[in-house]
Amino acid sequence: MLSFIVPAHNEEFELPSTLEAIRDAAQDRQYEIIVADDASTDATAELAKNAGAKVIRINRRQIAAARNAGAQAAHGDILFFVDADTRINSRHVEQALAALQSGFSGGSAQVAVDGWIPFSANVWLKVFCFIYFACNLGAGAFLFTTRRNYDAVGGLDERYFAGEEVFFSHALKRYGRFKILSEPIITSGRKMRMHSVWHIWKRVTRMMLGGLRSYRSRDALDLWYDGKRETNV
Repeated sequence: MLSFIVPAHNEEFELPSTLEAIRDAAQDRQYEIIVADDASTDATAELAKNAGAKVIRINRRQIAAARNAGAQAAHGDILFFVDADTRINSRHVEQALAALQSGFSGGSAQVAVDGWIPFSANVWLKVFCFIYFACNLGAGAFLFTTRRNYDAVGGLDERYFAGEEVFFSHALKRYGRFKILSEPIITSGRKMRMHSVWHIWKRVTRMMLGGLRSYRSRDALDLWYDGKRETNV
């Protein structure tokens, strides 16, 4: 049984395509889709139910908590965490399962963004991804592991409002190698369309210089929690 866990807050625009992509990616395997609806005020929950997903409602406004809530409700032996604005395909599932079967503790994938983004944002993203994935760290938009390993590390650390995928990656490495799939997932480029590169750089720099304390409060993490959404691209 594969469990696809989708954390979501006001994702009525992106979610339908994400769920359709997950269904296509799962192919004929036994699977479930769990949408962890974190305090949405739009049609996210209704759309998820209509698409056949199981909906778990929480009111935390925290990405780690939403992922953990979905995992707690999951019945699968293999857990896939897929963000509500992210598209995966069958190769991601096949390669992830092959990695786990060969002894990897978990993994993620390279990232590409959809639609147009400014040239400067594209350059910044390529540099950031090169450095980030060279460190063998998982992207929060797509993570996979076994139920056994997830339970062993205690899930995602809810002390942090951002960067929880970094801590999760390090925790999983205690139980085996961590795999970054070369096939890129496609995730929304909305942050780079709705915020300037300078704004993104300032926020990322503040987090890097602020140490772990800066990850433990939602206050300075507007890139993740401002609630801005696109309605078309």
